[in-house]
Amino acid sequence: MSTKEQYVPGLDGVIASETAISFLDTEQEKIIIRGHELIDLSKQNDYIDIVHLLLDKKLPNQEEKADLEKKLTSNYHIPSNIMDLLALLPENTHPMDGLRTGLSALSGYDEDIDNRSLEANKSRAYALLGKLPAITVNSYRLIQGQKAVQPNQDLAYSANFLYMITGKKPENVEAEIFDRSLLLYSEHEMPNSTFTARVIASTNSDMYGALTGGVASLKGNLHGGANEAVMYMLNEAKSEAEFEELLHKKLVKKEKIMGFGHRVYMKKMDPRALVMKESLKQLCDEKGDHLLLEMCEAGEKIMKEEKGLYPNLDYYAAPVYWMLGIPIGLYTPIFFSARTAGLAAHVIEQHEHNRLFRPRVNYVGKSY
Repeated sequence: MSTKEQYVPGLDGVIASETAISFLDTEQEKIIIRGHELIDLSKQNDYIDIVHLLLDKKLPNQEEKADLEKKLTSNYHIPSNIMDLLALLPENTHPMDGLRTGLSALSGYDEDIDNRSLEANKSRAYALLGKLPAITVNSYRLIQGQKAVQPNQDLAYSANFLYMITGKKPENVEAEIFDRSLLLYSEHEMPNSTFTARVIASTNSDMYGALTGGVASLKGNLHGGANEAVMYMLNEAKSEAEFEELLHKKLVKKEKIMGFGHRVYMKKMDPRALVMKESLKQLCDEKGDHLLLEMCEAGEKIMKEEKGLYPNLDYYAAPVYWMLGIPIGLYTPIFFSARTAGLAAHVIEQHEHNRLFRPRVNYVGKSY
């Protein structure tokens, strides 16, 4: 077989790794995380449970869960020098670049950085998960010229994250829905950012480097950023009718409409989107305002009829975050912060069963 016959643009359908972490079973419409179905997990468990499942390979009992919460809480502190560094970033710095800078700078504080053992990597993952909410929120705040906010160690992990974002203690339903969104974003097999992290880890680079590459990958608008684009689009309209008109105009102009379609879920709805749709309805009921839900449902119907496309997670996560009072610029950084659990699991797995990624090319240049 010639090199040209082996070439697959975008590596569509190419198996790049063997993994015991997760699998997208599109035929059965299931997202499998270490033998458990993600949508079922979202109804019975919270984000901390999934962190334990991803990093310790099983769901925790109550004692293990409490211990994991303590591990994360004990790692909330961010070195003051990193805060000073973030405050020096120009005001036009993209929030993902602020997050990337803070994450990368953390590597200098790891005195055991060259240790790639399982225990060292797990400890590193816990530390990163503990620190990333503060890095995510404060990189954004400091770039905006606002004061840094300190974690509230009396709150559970996800509730504290939302508290740091909004500045107020969340209601139970708000904390539960935000936690559910983190769970749904936590792991999704082999998207570009995960592949990037594994490629970097395959060189025997450290977890900070691998995850920093993941941030850079997720910043690209063909991967992350869709949730932000969806909210900007929703904010262009003031009613369901205006939103329908806006979508029809975009379709006539052949503009890409974010929040629809997926490289894996080609002809079916992302099952995570349905969970977030239910969460949006729950929030709308709680607040007595159903406008965003009505707009989104109208858009869903139009895109199905006109393009045969279905919503992905970002389409319904965006209005959920808006109703939770989260600034649009933080949507993608939150996505990455949640995905850190899955990325760390992939880096650990790559280090344990490593082979350096070194593909070839199909040469189309001048003959020689």
